[in-house]
Amino acid sequence: MATKIDKEACREAYNLVRDDGSAVIWVTFKYDGSTIVPGEQGEEYQDFIQQCTDDIRLFAFVRFTTGDAMSKRSKFALITWIGENVSGLQRAKTGTDKTLVKEVVQNFAKEFVISDRKELEEDFIKSELKKAGGANYDAQAE
Repeated sequence: MATKIDKEACREAYNLVRDDGSAVIWVTFKYDGSTIVPGEQGEEYQDFIQQCTDDIRLFAFVRFTTGDAMSKRSKFALITWIGENVSGLQRAKTGTDKTLVKEVVQNFAKEFVISDRKELEEDFIKSELKKAGGANYDAQAE
């Protein structure tokens, strides 16, 4: 059965994370049968990591505050989590299903496909976003 996405509900969750006035910094998109729907959301990145268990696959849109002494800005990441115990067929399907998620989640600095919890560490994600971010004035004295 072909996967579908609840675009309206997912767009609402996506916009919540994009809104700098919102305390919500992450939202997940999960499977409800063969439909992708908004899942959990939260204000702490560590709470998001707890959602990533070995037996599920999900998509997440996460806001990070990055920058340097000269400027701070929000950077967004699209994370695809595929747990260690997800079947081969579901793993393969996740790649094609991600195109549905990208119809809603269109603005992000970097995309990640992660199966190893170590790669979910906030410092790793932030350093990858920083590399993708262009100018870096950290080396200059304030």
